[in-house]
Amino acid sequence: MANAYLVVRIKGQADCPYWATHTMMLLKLDKKYRATILPAKENTLGMLKKVQHYVSWVELDSELAKELIDKKARKSGYQKITAEDLKELGFASSDELATALSEGKATLSKLKPLKPWFALAPPRTGFKRSTKKLYGQKGVLGSNKELGTIVRNMI
Repeated sequence: MANAYLVVRIKGQADCPYWATHTMMLLKLDKKYRATILPAKENTLGMLKKVQHYVSWVELDSELAKELIDKKARKSGYQKITAEDLKELGFASSDELATALSEGKATLSKLKPLKPWFALAPPRTGFKRSTKKLYGQKGVLGSNKELGTIVRNMI
């Protein structure tokens, strides 16, 4: 089993039922193309399966976590994080923070000056599969093994 998941909201707010909106709000996925890193727990996986028709997720590796932190991590005022901010959090570098997040030892929502999400752009090359179907049905939703490459195109 994975230690952490990278979760990306693929579908927007229109025609989204209340229960799915509420679950995604708890996951810190308020808007389309928002991403977050969640530790792997039973209740987290249950929440992901509940909203699998709106989000996509993959097991997180430290390389992708480092790219996200370096390029898309923000603090209040939507400012980029600096080395001083990382030292305040107790991490020597972004590498150390990335490994802690990918191993599930730290969570974005507990690291207070940081925003609990990453704001991504739509993928540069577009989605190669349907955004209306699950991964097993030739789509991108649900548990998606190719999400790492898609997210690298969204950074």
